[in-house]
Amino acid sequence: MVGRSRVTTSAEGPVLPREPQTIATVSADSESPNHLRRILGTWDLVLMIIGTVIGSGIFLVPGAVLRAVGNSVPWALMVWLSGGVLSLLGALTYGELSAMKPRAGGLYVYIRDCYGPFVAFLFGWTLFFVISSGSVATLAVAFGNYLGEFIQLSAVNTKAVAVLMILVITVVNVLGTRKSANLLNVTTAIKVAAILGMSAVLLWRGTHPVLGDVARAGNLAPRGLGSGLAGFGLAMISVLWAYEGWQYVTYIAGETVNPQRTFPVAFLTGTAALIAIYLFANVGYMAALGTAGVASSTRVAATALGVVISGGAAKLVALAILISMFSAANAIILNAPRVYYAMAKDGIFFKSLSHVHPRFGTPALAVCVAGIWSAVLAATGTFEQLLTYVVFIGWIFYALAAACVFIYRKRSPDAARPYRVPAYPFTPIAFIIAAMALVANTIATQPARAGIGIGIVLLGAPIYAFWRRTAKPSNQGFSDHE
Repeated sequence: MVGRSRVTTSAEGPVLPREPQTIATVSADSESPNHLRRILGTWDLVLMIIGTVIGSGIFLVPGAVLRAVGNSVPWALMVWLSGGVLSLLGALTYGELSAMKPRAGGLYVYIRDCYGPFVAFLFGWTLFFVISSGSVATLAVAFGNYLGEFIQLSAVNTKAVAVLMILVITVVNVLGTRKSANLLNVTTAIKVAAILGMSAVLLWRGTHPVLGDVARAGNLAPRGLGSGLAGFGLAMISVLWAYEGWQYVTYIAGETVNPQRTFPVAFLTGTAALIAIYLFANVGYMAALGTAGVASSTRVAATALGVVISGGAAKLVALAILISMFSAANAIILNAPRVYYAMAKDGIFFKSLSHVHPRFGTPALAVCVAGIWSAVLAATGTFEQLLTYVVFIGWIFYALAAACVFIYRKRSPDAARPYRVPAYPFTPIAFIIAAMALVANTIATQPARAGIGIGIVLLGAPIYAFWRRTAKPSNQGFSDHE
């Protein structure tokens, strides 16, 4: 195949090619048989980032954040801003990686190239077994619960609705990447409009002087239970959960047009938009309820609208949350199977998952397997326990992926880099330190839970050994895929 570069392996892991990657290579690969086609543009990725990240967090966690910082408005807004900046640092770092290696699988490919197939498999195994599938199951079950605002559902019927929702988004994602992206674009636009509209109404009708709270010197210091840096760190955990998901867009790099330009622009635009949306929503909540009202509410959006409009506004919030969760689940099912596709290409997952549907142009079997496992987790309820133990593990892999920017620059100094992370090396270093601090905090405060989570991840080791003994990579060696 013209222009195809191969990554060979050694005792120390994959050895990266020294020759620069060209845009012509990307184009040639994308037109090859059994390869994914590049059809997604900049705005598709921007809306994908926003759609994946905004689930239910912004409707629920602002109260917990405000309580953690002692009801201080400036500190609460600073936590939301800091969480967004941290995500932006990671996004800017991944922008260089995505522009340099625009291949299906994203983070999996970077980790495989830099740390070897075993570490990459553990990432893919954890993503498949718990993180992505558990996230879809969580969103689907929550979807069923919120549907209860409109229809009375038993516990069994709630799970049936969850499974049905997963089935719908699985079918859409099998039928075509363009179809799924179009659906995601529409649902994301609707939920962003709903959040902005809600926030504007709350700010307009609210009676609490939020800007006065911010300016008043006596309100600058946090008070009470979550005072100081400890409260800030506790609040940051909730905020990072609300920002979780922007990294998923790297998995679909093999289907992005002009990825060398598209990814940096999409990461910057999408993350900046998220920061603005979240800050605006928080200001609206505080204008409607005041600090005490926000801090005492566990369903702050419904409570705030109920105060400024009517009690029936809870249904409007429930509708917005339903659309939001459907959009986020669809985004995950769109992105995550590309990792399993890349693993299958490397011969460390079911070979059939590397097949691209000849008519729909999607990794249809990979999408179906992801949907089926997510549905099993939703139906059995096991996702709650699994996510509780494993969700922090994702940040280990996110830090490892960010560190790949240093390894690539050292091993492949002559590779084409159409975009370079700004303020290098401080940007990736800051993101890595923050990610590892979050992991260390989890291990220190919940050692038993962290130990179980690490154990679940390491269960992938014998499975990896099995695949390495029985399967052969479809490309006869680790190589770049589209």
